[in-house]
Amino acid sequence: MKRFLLTAAVIAALGAGLAACETATPYAAAPPGKETTGYGYRDYRVEANRWRVSFAGNSLTSRETVEKYLLYRAAELTLQQGFDWFETTDRHTERNTDYYGSSSFYATYGWGWQPYWGYGGPWGWRTWYPWGGGPFWADTIDIQQVNRYQATAEIMMGKGPPPNGERVFNAHEVQQNLGPSIVRPKTT
Repeated sequence: MKRFLLTAAVIAALGAGLAACETATPYAAAPPGKETTGYGYRDYRVEANRWRVSFAGNSLTSRETVEKYLLYRAAELTLQQGFDWFETTDRHTERNTDYYGSSSFYATYGWGWQPYWGYGGPWGWRTWYPWGGGPFWADTIDIQQVNRYQATAEIMMGKGPPPNGERVFNAHEVQQNLGPSIVRPKTT
């Protein structure tokens, strides 16, 4: 009985851990030591008034959210550095796509026994098994596309009234307008 309870507790803890991971990336700095692979924002100074800013989201973070968090971080950084406006001199969003396949056959029968058939016809002798793709059981294999987005911009900062231009942003207004929709990490 103790073993059953211990197993149930471990499964519940793993489930809770996985459920915690199933949320979109909140607005926060990328974790220390994972600046190139972690999710969140990163920035570094290029010149006195020029910075490179990026925001990377997990597979549950939409492209729109990633780009919004990038603009918000650019505005936040601009104000922290004592400037009033910023211009995006180079801005792009990358999509990283992965494909994952799963089979209901695996889930039903496990990893042990693997069916394998040979069949022939006027085209010659062929072999088939459920995970190799073929004319049979095609609906039992589920392929899912998973997208992750990363937005990057190089920004130039300035003081005073912003100049005219479609890539020039008033940092105060950006922070005021986007601030209410920013989701920050939950504190425990």
